[in-house]
Amino acid sequence: MAKIPSLEEVRVKMYEKHDYTKLIAGIGIAIGLVFLVIAVLNMTNQVDMSFKGLDNQDRNEDGVIDALDINPGYDIDGDGVPDQGESPTRRFLNFLVFAILAFIGPIGFYKNKKMRDIKAIERRLPDFLRDVAEAGRFGMTLADAIVVSSRGRYGKLTPEIEKMASQIQWGVPATEALRLFTERVKTPMVGRIVSIIRKSSDAGGNVADVLSMVSHDAKENQLTEDERKIAMSTYIAVIYISFLVFLITIWILNVSFLPKMKETSTVIEAGQVGGEGEFQSPLAENIDVLIAEIQTAFFISAIIHAVGDGLLAGVLDNGKIVNGLRHSFIMLIIGFLLLLLV
Repeated sequence: MAKIPSLEEVRVKMYEKHDYTKLIAGIGIAIGLVFLVIAVLNMTNQVDMSFKGLDNQDRNEDGVIDALDINPGYDIDGDGVPDQGESPTRRFLNFLVFAILAFIGPIGFYKNKKMRDIKAIERRLPDFLRDVAEAGRFGMTLADAIVVSSRGRYGKLTPEIEKMASQIQWGVPATEALRLFTERVKTPMVGRIVSIIRKSSDAGGNVADVLSMVSHDAKENQLTEDERKIAMSTYIAVIYISFLVFLITIWILNVSFLPKMKETSTVIEAGQVGGEGEFQSPLAENIDVLIAEIQTAFFISAIIHAVGDGLLAGVLDNGKIVNGLRHSFIMLIIGFLLLLLV
């Protein structure tokens, strides 16, 4: 026979904070898998979903539509005329980027929003503790002081305080309401403060003095954290700038160096070699393949840099890798859009 929950358990359940991390992560993974399947289909040439279309125009008027034109495309049948806007490998990488964005984007931004909300709660917590301490000095119990202080306005912290006050009014002990608040927020700072308050309340000491002490300590910790964040923001800016420099370097190589490499390596005039005339460059036979491989290597390196640099930026920001998913998402979009123009 199923256990019937008590009235207090029902009251506590009503004020539990919902966590949508698994749901959002599941949606992101599902969308990412769809893009991954599309990427594989493009790689195996079962579909052609090129981002660049063929216009079949000989823009440099050399009689051949090739890599010297605006969009050389991909010659799948080897007849010298492009049949697809992009090679299967490039199409695979394009949709692989979309899959990675789907994997890291939703969960990254959701986690970042949760962290910002928690930081906003922590920032107003010292003010709330100070007000509770002031109420306690007028002879109120901890429970009454929390209920009275819940009438104030503390930004993002206000809904959490109102939940605590409602739980107390429904009969939940003040220390238990504080513990449930800790479970909803789940940060070391809140856990440490609530643990001190609960132990002081259980010991029967002067809770008002303890609240004033932890309020002052929390404020000092926040000032230290702000100083660290300002210092780390410089390093995060350096990461973004270095990534942009890397992308611009790749872009310059793609639009200037590789086309010149194509032009000069097809036939190199080496003068008269034993009366034979022209000399065929060893690179000329495979130059198209070589250039495609170089561009693919550039594209893959940009993906790796975007993900890696983003995770590093997240660690420098607040010490959590999950916060770097947002930076990786932004860098990946910047890199993809820039290299899409090549």
